[in-house]
Amino acid sequence: MREKITSVLFAAIILFIPQAVFAVDGSQIDTGTTSWMLTSTALVLLMIPGLAMFYGGLVRTKNVLGTMMHSFVAMAVIGVLWVVCGYSLTFGHSILGGFWGWDSNYFFLKGIDKSIVNGVPEYVLAMFQGKFAIITPALISGALAERVYFKGYTLFIILWFLFIYCPLCHWIWAEDGWLFNFGAAGVIDLAGGLVIHVSAGVSALVVALLLGARRGYPKTAMMPNNLVMTMIGAGLLWVGWFGFNAGSTVQSGLDTARALTMTQVSAASGALTWLIIESIVFKKATSLGFVSGILAGLVVITPAAGVVQPYGAILLGAASSILCYLALNLKTKLGYDDSLDCFGIHGVGSGLGVLLLCFFIRDSWMQSAATSAGGSWTVFNQFIVQLTGIGATILLAAAGTFIIYFIVEKTVGFRIDEQSEIEGFDQSLHGEHGYGLVHSDFVK
Repeated sequence: MREKITSVLFAAIILFIPQAVFAVDGSQIDTGTTSWMLTSTALVLLMIPGLAMFYGGLVRTKNVLGTMMHSFVAMAVIGVLWVVCGYSLTFGHSILGGFWGWDSNYFFLKGIDKSIVNGVPEYVLAMFQGKFAIITPALISGALAERVYFKGYTLFIILWFLFIYCPLCHWIWAEDGWLFNFGAAGVIDLAGGLVIHVSAGVSALVVALLLGARRGYPKTAMMPNNLVMTMIGAGLLWVGWFGFNAGSTVQSGLDTARALTMTQVSAASGALTWLIIESIVFKKATSLGFVSGILAGLVVITPAAGVVQPYGAILLGAASSILCYLALNLKTKLGYDDSLDCFGIHGVGSGLGVLLLCFFIRDSWMQSAATSAGGSWTVFNQFIVQLTGIGATILLAAAGTFIIYFIVEKTVGFRIDEQSEIEGFDQSLHGEHGYGLVHSDFVK
């Protein structure tokens, strides 16, 4: 009887105490960190349908499916490219003067079948990073909504991924990337303020200017078809962002808790600030303003979540909402058609976070950086490093997008023809109707 009780107690202990698991090659797997990274990977993937709903609700009824397809197709196209060559181009050893990376072991992920990195199977890390690669070009679709061919968009994101995303990601996140090692502590960009949001925002602005405005814009009102769907999409993005930022610590510990907390605080601050702005200006609060504030708070904290404290996250979220609000008003005055405000929120808000994070860095991080750099680290020096990162990102994204645009336009075509634009994406390009109804919002 005593032996049975002992066996039961032992089994219970085994079940409830974290296990150390060993790979075939003897490398130890940290099951706690691996579990969190698997969860984070799923959370970031959840952001793509969240983005599709966010964007899909903001366009006209006749374009809702076509717009959502822009986000979903990236899951397939970039999802395959990432496995074939993207992971290698991003995290391989520097080639071509450090412009790209390359490692034949990462080609088709053929060399990582048994690889364990920092206690996590490399497959998990590759898939986590792959979700970032998927959502970045999908963000750009917000600037070209309602006026591009599906085939043109698909070719665009392929070229943009290969020639802008992969190099930039290598520069900033690969261990031998030049921005990763620039200055005393390298560019601070925890989860993609530069790699994802500034690059996508700048490219969105370039494409919007080159494509020209939608037919009838800005004289014709182009009202959102479903703000309920947009709000649900924003909620999914907020939830997914915890994996986005906290997962980027690649651990399950104190830094993870910090990043998750700063993400929540900044998003809440951004949403609240936008509501206050609208209450002052319009005497009412809108759902569209609320979700815009959420995004403003999320994008600004993306590069900074690993280094700032809660008061800094609150101030960053508030500052981002104010600046993004002004940027959207400036768009209206200048008349360019960034349809769903990719540049005005992602580019402007995250760029602000990349720079202002320098002034809210926690003392412990500063002391660690100063010690590692032999005492040469200062806030001013880090600001110059961050400014260099923004400059390099803008230059690559703007010049690369300009070239890619003309390649797409001269090959498969980019700007949709007038009749198809009037008819709408859903029917002219996909042969469907988003709501199964006859359209009532054709532009004359």
